[in-house]
Amino acid sequence: MNGLSILIPTFNDECFELVGQLRQQALKLNVPFEILIGDDGSSDRNVVESNLRINQFEHCSCVLRPENSGRAVIRNVLGRMARYDTLLFIDSDMSVIRQDYLSRYINSLNNSNDVVYGGYELTVHLQDNLRSRYEDSCADNHTAEKRALHPYLDFHTSNFACPASVFHQHPLDERFRSYGYEDVFYGRQLKDAGIAIRHIDNPLGFGRFESNADYLRKTEEGLRTLWRFRENLQGYSRLLDRVKSLRQLHLLPLVHLWHRCLGGAERRQLMGNRPRLFLFNLYRLGYFASLDAGH
Repeated sequence: MNGLSILIPTFNDECFELVGQLRQQALKLNVPFEILIGDDGSSDRNVVESNLRINQFEHCSCVLRPENSGRAVIRNVLGRMARYDTLLFIDSDMSVIRQDYLSRYINSLNNSNDVVYGGYELTVHLQDNLRSRYEDSCADNHTAEKRALHPYLDFHTSNFACPASVFHQHPLDERFRSYGYEDVFYGRQLKDAGIAIRHIDNPLGFGRFESNADYLRKTEEGLRTLWRFRENLQGYSRLLDRVKSLRQLHLLPLVHLWHRCLGGAERRQLMGNRPRLFLFNLYRLGYFASLDAGH
């Protein structure tokens, strides 16, 4: 390893504190490093100004993009800009919760061509927040042992490291411009290329949640992305598996009818103070069925 490039794409997220945490750990390593922030056309000028303070730190820089190009493109841009032969991608809404976070990655990557995913761990639990409740319900599946059972399916780009050579040969698919599923498809890309994804216990903290209304809008955007790339993502989405089973049982039209009649009421409940996960899962299924029925 000739050095470590820590790459953080961001959009309207302050990551000054995150960079400070990472820099403190990196300075203790016996490895050259850089921290690159890629601002993907943020519209919040206060966030931009805050992130530009990163430039005062040695080995750190914040690069501004003129317009939002999407989660796949900004990661590929950062990958091409990186100076060193090992890349570590981190989402800007994460936090460092382990003092040996960087050193664990360094030890895991030595003499390896694998992609290594460290996972994430919830640091905040809010009963009135839909995202928080959903993440809580999935928490048992985020352990390294559980993820390793389905290494290509249970992979996210929020916290992973890989050799630069692997990433340059296999960048993210830039057709994914809207929110969602670019990381799921990247898991398929890596499997098709015969590149192993290794799961380790090296989580980042996650505790910054959108409002219920914003999360529902992101969920809907993600479902539209899933529908657009449904052929590419067969076998890599549990929702697609569920839809396939319902279609085989001739029940999908019934789900669509349910959503058309009651989807609005479900949506209002989910935006309230006590969102119910059962309704959230039903709403997602119905929303996708409505996309399917409309084409």
